[in-house]
Amino acid sequence: MTGQTSRALARIAPSQTAAMTDRATQLRGEGRDIISLSVGEPDFATPTHVVEAAKAALVNGLTKYTPVGGTARMKEAAALHFARDLGIEVPTSQVMTSAGGKQAIFLAMLATVSEGEEVIVPAPWWVSYPEIVRFAGGSVVPLQTSAASGFRFSAGDLESQIGPRTQWLLLNSPGNPTGAVYSGDMLLGIGEVLRRNPRVMVLSDDIYAPLNYTGAPHATLAALCPDLADRVLTVSGVSKSHAMTGFRIGVSAGPEWLIRAMEKLQSHASGNPCSISQAAAVAAFEGPQDFLADWRETFRQRRDLVVAGINAITGLSTPEPEGAFYCMVDAAPLMDRFGDDAKLALHLLEHGVAVVPASAFGGRDGFRISFAAGRETLMEALRRIGDALAP
Repeated sequence: MTGQTSRALARIAPSQTAAMTDRATQLRGEGRDIISLSVGEPDFATPTHVVEAAKAALVNGLTKYTPVGGTARMKEAAALHFARDLGIEVPTSQVMTSAGGKQAIFLAMLATVSEGEEVIVPAPWWVSYPEIVRFAGGSVVPLQTSAASGFRFSAGDLESQIGPRTQWLLLNSPGNPTGAVYSGDMLLGIGEVLRRNPRVMVLSDDIYAPLNYTGAPHATLAALCPDLADRVLTVSGVSKSHAMTGFRIGVSAGPEWLIRAMEKLQSHASGNPCSISQAAAVAAFEGPQDFLADWRETFRQRRDLVVAGINAITGLSTPEPEGAFYCMVDAAPLMDRFGDDAKLALHLLEHGVAVVPASAFGGRDGFRISFAAGRETLMEALRRIGDALAP
């Protein structure tokens, strides 16, 4: 007997990022030497003081249920993070904790998007954005960007896409998969558009905020346009900043009505985030932050290595990303040879390097490469890519 899944599930596709990573893991299990540059995960060890906090939580018996939206201490630490690192002053009543930033985005969309309402999603996009919108019953309105614009949209681009059913704009800076960073001036221009369109809310995904290579402070909409704060949900976390992907902790700041709605959903979906992970995240936010400058510089050097290496391979090109740890590689000159970017990605996988095709991100004719790997690993990956694409 074949089971029947829901209409909502039928609206979404599996994550191609996860699929490529799983395939690379499978090939490794078969004895193949595969370099995986398909997943967005810092290769650094979780800071020692964070690990010690997790151990202490276990020893001290912090293994029970917590409040659905996080412990009081967790919310205080999150509020500290929002104020110190993002410039958003917010009371703990407007903060919640979830099992990763992805869950926060899922909760926000399911709590607010009704059938047929529209969500503007800049493309190339993070693979889960459109799938979450579709699962909620919403319609995705792509806002196309290109390498020529630094993979950023303008205020005018945004306004041209807003219609009577537009409910959200999803804004990710620094961005996955392109590394695009929106300056303060660009965000102020977006703010003017939002003032003329009072129905539109913004989900600002700032998870990569510490990884900004422009030299300018991180800019975020809720801090720059405080009069719009009641329409902005800012999502952050510890996964990328503190190498804590497996801890699954995300934090959100936004209007109280939305935070309560998200907590209501979370109470039935998963209950509270892991108590041990919350204790570790408190240590991450409240503890030393000076190591982040060294990590950022290491990522910047890796970026420069990968950009130079990719641009030296015939048929490939990539702009210099201003943040995060990804390059969006253009391979259009190779499409006559491979047909599409999915076949190109499989070809590279067979030559020992796992990447994700641009089509997974709403792009085309290329692939995303993560430089969250050691220098020697990246150099070997570039060598393999060059060999795989040699005429």
